[in-house]
Amino acid sequence: MKLNYKRTILVGFAFFLISAFWQAYDTIIPLMLTNKFGLDQTWSGLIMSLDNILALFMLPLFGALSDKKETRFGKRTPFIVIGAIVAIVCFVGLTFADNAQLNKISEGTKETYWNENYTVENREYHNITNKDVLPTYTVRDYAARVYFNKEFDELNETQKTELENWYKNDELNYDTVYVYNKSDNTYRLCKEINGETVYMNGEQLNASERTTNAYSSLVSDAEAQFAKQVTKTNWWILAIFIAVLLALLIAMATFRSPAVALMPDVTVKPLRSKGNAIINLMGTAGGLLVLVLGMVFGTGSVEHQLMSYSWFVVAVCGIMLAALIVFILTVKEKRWNAEMLQAQALLDADSPSDEKTETTNGKLPKDKLKSLILILASVALWFTGYNAITSKYSVYAINVLNMDYNATLMIAQGAAIAAYIPVGLLASKIGRKKSILSGIVMLTAAFFGAIFVSQSSPVWLLWILFALAGIGWATINVNSFPMVVELSKGSDIGKYSGYYYTASMAAQVVTPILSGALMDAFGSMSVLFPYGTIFAAASFVTMLFVKHGDSKPETPKDKLEMIGD
Repeated sequence: MKLNYKRTILVGFAFFLISAFWQAYDTIIPLMLTNKFGLDQTWSGLIMSLDNILALFMLPLFGALSDKKETRFGKRTPFIVIGAIVAIVCFVGLTFADNAQLNKISEGTKETYWNENYTVENREYHNITNKDVLPTYTVRDYAARVYFNKEFDELNETQKTELENWYKNDELNYDTVYVYNKSDNTYRLCKEINGETVYMNGEQLNASERTTNAYSSLVSDAEAQFAKQVTKTNWWILAIFIAVLLALLIAMATFRSPAVALMPDVTVKPLRSKGNAIINLMGTAGGLLVLVLGMVFGTGSVEHQLMSYSWFVVAVCGIMLAALIVFILTVKEKRWNAEMLQAQALLDADSPSDEKTETTNGKLPKDKLKSLILILASVALWFTGYNAITSKYSVYAINVLNMDYNATLMIAQGAAIAAYIPVGLLASKIGRKKSILSGIVMLTAAFFGAIFVSQSSPVWLLWILFALAGIGWATINVNSFPMVVELSKGSDIGKYSGYYYTASMAAQVVTPILSGALMDAFGSMSVLFPYGTIFAAASFVTMLFVKHGDSKPETPKDKLEMIGD
């Protein structure tokens, strides 16, 4: 018995286009909301959770509807085709509202922020670790501290003119950094010589000293304040943006469960971990391709915080449309499902009765129901931690780490791609539960390590941590969904797919809002990775008590089966 890899890859094009969309959505929408509309992290998190709020009832609904829907194209295909086309149109439409706001806020300049003396957040303030400094400064006072280590009013007229010229002109640019000394509340500007950051006098930085991006501190927050003022005056642009966004998210929600249910529809139960590995591999490839586009278009660059995303979105939609066309032309859902049911019937006939999914009056036995609840609780917990990172990382990377988020996310995606097939094979040997537990350990370790990464940390350290996170997440993803549908009957795979996504989406409703509120409460984004670590670790505990839904198919004797037909 071996997996039909070609067939699974073709089915995976549906998940490919879904993942391509979500990769773009999770990275650029938070930037639009915070940079262009001036929303704080709590409100941004609330809007980012809209898709998950919709998904709570739409995913199980459309999963169940697709179970019952019979057409000449199959159960799932009509949902996938119609939903994807509507989503593509809405995604392109969203850029028109974004560009309308961009046109309004393009009137703001560094001269505007200086002349009107904007008040911005003090990046050095923290209500636990550094509460003895002011939480906000005026632009002039903050700039004076960074440049002269004085209050603005303490400067003479010559110094004030020098400071004003430094702030308004290109000397203060996206690469300007400084070192803050907490013990005496002093600042020292830095410069780059031969690719190395040193103090302005050429003195070397100590290994323990961390640099902070001056542009983000002195200009980016002022830009957000100006954007907030523009939004208050032109609230209708945000209203249109949210309305189109809702239509887009509804379209995506109508076909996610049907698309995911299609793999088990055409794959016998013992091979679903391997099948899910291929599906996730396809999804990761879609996300990785979008990250490459992000690097080409510069979506993660500090200097492009106020860019137009129109052509980037058009390129992403082009990828989605191409994947949809391949899916339509190649996938034969009805025939493949009939072949799977015939093969599964033969397997069930040869299997011991205790290995079959038994029900009582259409319901799961209590022991299996308990396992289902624990699996779903684990799903909710690890998504609470993971989604907080994915939904906030683009903002975190630009504002805290001063780096392009695309590069590190590509490392994670690349590691996941390399891991998916080996992880599926690992589950054949040690089982799904043990594989998931090992994945949780890797994910938790990666998030914990990232707590200590700063602008001055070597870039290879972040690459290692994100690679570890990618492998851990791949290990979890490959095995968790099959554990849920393993407990289903053949006729209600869509409904159980809905259960899985209800658990994950419920977590993702709460986590952008909760993590954003914590960042606003602490006055720092530094709580992001501790938050992710705690919830990832908690999922290990609930997963330990799962007793059902595991499967250990025979490992292929012929290793050529690992690369398929």
